[in-house]
Amino acid sequence: MKTDDLSPNFSSEKTTSFTKEDATSRLWQGVVKRRSFLKGLGVAGAALSAGALLTGESEGQSSASLSKGDVAILQFLSAAEIIETDLWLQYTELGGTQDAEESGVNGGSPLYMKALQILDGDMPQYIHDNTDDEISHFEFINAYLISKGADPVNLDQFRTLPSSKATGARDLGRLTNLMNLTVDTSFWSRYRIGVANPDLDPKFVFPQAVKIVNRTAIPRTDEDLEGPSKIAPFDVPDHLKAIAFTAGFHFAFIEQGGTSLYPSLAQRVSNAEVLRVLLSIGPTETCHFQTWQDKAGNALHLTDVDPVTGATVTFPDLHTNQPESLQANLIMPEPTDFLSHKFPACSVIRPTHTKGVAMGAARALTADGLFIGQSPDFFKALHALAEAADAAQRGF
Repeated sequence: MKTDDLSPNFSSEKTTSFTKEDATSRLWQGVVKRRSFLKGLGVAGAALSAGALLTGESEGQSSASLSKGDVAILQFLSAAEIIETDLWLQYTELGGTQDAEESGVNGGSPLYMKALQILDGDMPQYIHDNTDDEISHFEFINAYLISKGADPVNLDQFRTLPSSKATGARDLGRLTNLMNLTVDTSFWSRYRIGVANPDLDPKFVFPQAVKIVNRTAIPRTDEDLEGPSKIAPFDVPDHLKAIAFTAGFHFAFIEQGGTSLYPSLAQRVSNAEVLRVLLSIGPTETCHFQTWQDKAGNALHLTDVDPVTGATVTFPDLHTNQPESLQANLIMPEPTDFLSHKFPACSVIRPTHTKGVAMGAARALTADGLFIGQSPDFFKALHALAEAADAAQRGF
């Protein structure tokens, strides 16, 4: 697939720099004083590579204490966590608990929070905590890289995408777009079907729980907070319910990606301490996924036509009259074939194949619509990081 095929909508909007108060710049506030994290990163066109995103003085070279492959893996994971942080901050600004722990929140969108709470009364707190976790992941990985003499990752030059204009959202440049999502919900059946594992059965088609195409997961403007309500609770417009339910499934989609990414890349790590890092962060992504798929299953039966895009979505009642592959309360991974069809079924994370996994993650996030509006340079840089991680081998 060509890079340009993944970036159909070029955005020329001016990048908005984060202030020192922003959560995503916490790392710059004294974790390592000997580095300048906001150095100029202007690299033109085809010359842009993974090295262009690395802000240290060593121009992307690996340290003496870590293999080149281990550094590449950590740098790709740092980029992935920065991307996650960017999208989770957008969710927490509008729908998360509004407190001093998350810098920059200013009251959120109370009606959007109420819509999210249809899925679970604690949704704002869960969103807040997931956000905090992702911030801690990229901060730690970048600081760890620096401690080993390797370069951290900085994606600030790509914060060019527009923010929501709804009350509660900050008006600043974003890495990700939450307003045109096409969410792959096949993760739902993949963990409930025991007769197929994507590692062993790559051609098996896992059913989608919900068909979500070109939908927003956050209110774009305050107009998304308006409209009729024919389905209880009647104090929340049905269109806003659909936005919140889209978010619920998107939460699970994002976190199931991390659930597989960490154990997949861990198989290519050489250094025992780097392995410890991946095996310690990875399970927290699984905790997130377990939480979000449980909550997404509480979506009400609802059909909504988006007044802006014209896209229709129908959320089924996943608690009633569903086959086992879609049943809402089956949130524990069903045992499936693992390593070989000759072994007994085993309950495992799936998939965990390692070949091309970093590029696969980059393409999955792109297909999700997260990067609609990003520049070709962003895709070149992301792909360079992914390719370097995928090239990592034990001992190199």
